[in-house]
Amino acid sequence: MSQALDTPPQSTPLAAPVVPPEGDLSAYAVRHGLSVSGARPSLPTYVRQLWARRHFITAFATAKLTAQYSQAKLGQVWQVMTPLLNAAVYYFIFGVLLGTKHGVPDYIPFLVTGVFIWTFTQSSIMAGTRAIAGNLGLVRALHFPRAALPISFCIQQLQQLLFSMAALIVILLCFGIPVTASWLLVIPALALQFVFNAGVSMIMARMGASTPDIAQLMPFILRTWMYVSGVMWSIDKLAKKDNLPHVVSVLLETNPAAIYIDLMRFALIDSFHSSQLPPHVWPIAAGWALVVGVGGFIYFWKAEETYGRG
Repeated sequence: MSQALDTPPQSTPLAAPVVPPEGDLSAYAVRHGLSVSGARPSLPTYVRQLWARRHFITAFATAKLTAQYSQAKLGQVWQVMTPLLNAAVYYFIFGVLLGTKHGVPDYIPFLVTGVFIWTFTQSSIMAGTRAIAGNLGLVRALHFPRAALPISFCIQQLQQLLFSMAALIVILLCFGIPVTASWLLVIPALALQFVFNAGVSMIMARMGASTPDIAQLMPFILRTWMYVSGVMWSIDKLAKKDNLPHVVSVLLETNPAAIYIDLMRFALIDSFHSSQLPPHVWPIAAGWALVVGVGGFIYFWKAEETYGRG
């Protein structure tokens, strides 16, 4: 009896977990509601996730804009001063020294409009190139659609352009440019340019995420693009020269940056006539926005699960 009491109780072995065969793992995960961590959602789901975070996107853009010049004594004044100083430099070099102002009516409004609109595209692309690579801490810490970053940077640049537009309007009025109904065309022109800029920004964000050195190369590419976009000179005037090959004229006139710049000039400057625009300019502008905006979004979405890894 005592020997039976002294015998230690036998522990019941725990049942080994049932592991399904390797071929059934996918079905096992689906049956238990499991999914791959960080997996790319479907395109419609991705769009809905972005729309659900629209307030975060706009708030993030506004916060970045406010903090951009927080260390400068003049603060937000530099949002207007920077493009104006660039325009002054371009006027002296191209307008005075190289004589591009000859034959261009209202050259200073022509130049300032070009500089402001080009700066919107240039800054959006540069910010987009660093959108993922420059915010890895945020990308790795929080789960959200990564397209929110390049889109928010484009919104930031649009907000900065709207601040600059106040100075542009003052310049136009000072040079005797009248306020006309065509100024309303600024709204669709800027909307199309924003969609185009966001598309290019998302393309560059994906490329910059895998190859950060692209950010060092982009200033040279953008500077070359600026020189062929008619920011400081008239594409229409150059295209009419007999010695310019027709294919070059077509490429210059359908250059998307030049299209959006000239649409803004046509909207704001009464001496810039429709005859100076390429044929079918609005369909071309909408086509660039649709192809690059939608294509850039899909291109960025396809690599959604790779951002912030490695």
